[in-house]
Amino acid sequence: MTKMKPVLGRGLASLIPRQPASSPPPSTARQDDGSSTQIIVSVDLDKIQQNPYQPRADFDAAALDELKRSIQEKGIIQPITVRRYGAGYQLISGERRVRAAREAGLTQIPAYVISVRSDEEMLELALVENLQREHLNPMEVAISYRRLIEECSLTQEEVSQRIGKDRTTITNFLRLLRLPQEIQQALRTGDLTTGHARALVSIEDEKVQMDIFRRTIKRGLSVREVERAVRDRGKKKPARPPAGTLAVTSAVSNVEDRLRRALGTKVQVKQMSGGRGEIIIEYYSATDLERLLELFAELEGR
Repeated sequence: MTKMKPVLGRGLASLIPRQPASSPPPSTARQDDGSSTQIIVSVDLDKIQQNPYQPRADFDAAALDELKRSIQEKGIIQPITVRRYGAGYQLISGERRVRAAREAGLTQIPAYVISVRSDEEMLELALVENLQREHLNPMEVAISYRRLIEECSLTQEEVSQRIGKDRTTITNFLRLLRLPQEIQQALRTGDLTTGHARALVSIEDEKVQMDIFRRTIKRGLSVREVERAVRDRGKKKPARPPAGTLAVTSAVSNVEDRLRRALGTKVQVKQMSGGRGEIIIEYYSATDLERLLELFAELEGR
C-alpha cells in the first residue's frame, strides 16, 4: 500500500446515512441504479465482497446467533455501508449484519452506498467505525491504532483526533503490542483486562511477566493485586548498603518511577561520583520515539 497522507477524517458520520424526508426507510430501500452514491438501496448479499481492511478478528458465535434471530423477527434496522467495487460492492461496515443476514436466509440487505476515494481512506473508515462503535477487544483496538499510524501515515495526535480519545489512551493501547502472544490472546478472549495488561507491560523480564500473568489467571487476581505483584517482583533481602547511600538510592529509585510513569517507558537513572549522573530513556520503535519527541515538545511549550 502506498504511503500517503490523504485528506481523510470523515469518520463515523460518513458511514451513517443522512436521509432527507423523501428518502425511503431501510425496509423499503429501492433497487440500485448502478451509479449513484450517498443513497440507501437494496443490494444482493452475494454481490458484497468482504472488507479487506476489517479490523475485527473475533466474532462471538452467540452474539451472531442473537442478531440472526433479531433480523428474522424485525429485519435489518440499520443499513450496512458499502462502496462500489467492480460489478458489485465492497463492505465498509456491517460485517456482523451481513453474516447474520446470510444465516437468517436473506438474499438482499439495505445498504448505504458511499464514495471512497482511495484504499487508505477505506482502511481509515473501517478502523474508525469499529473503534468508535467499541466492538473490538483490546488487542484489535491496539492493532487498529498501529495500522492507522503505519498504513494511513497518521501521528498519534492525529489518531487521537480521529477517534476522539486522549493520546495517553492511544499510547497505552499501543504498548499492549509488546506483550507476549499468550498474554495478548488472553486479552482477546476476555480472560485478562486492560488494567491487568497495563501492569504487566511495565515488566521488562518476560519470565517474570509470564509468571505473574499465569498466577493472575490461576488465582483470579484483581488489577490491584497484579500491580502489587509487579511492584514486589523479584524482591529479595537486599545487602545492607554502605552507610550514607540508602537515602541516595531511594531518591534515584523515586526519580526513575516518576519518569517511567510520565513517559510511559523504561527509564534508568545512573548515579555517578561528584553528584553527576545520566538518564537513559528507552524506546521500542520509530513510532514510540515519535511519541516521546511529541511529549518533549509539549513540555517545552509549557
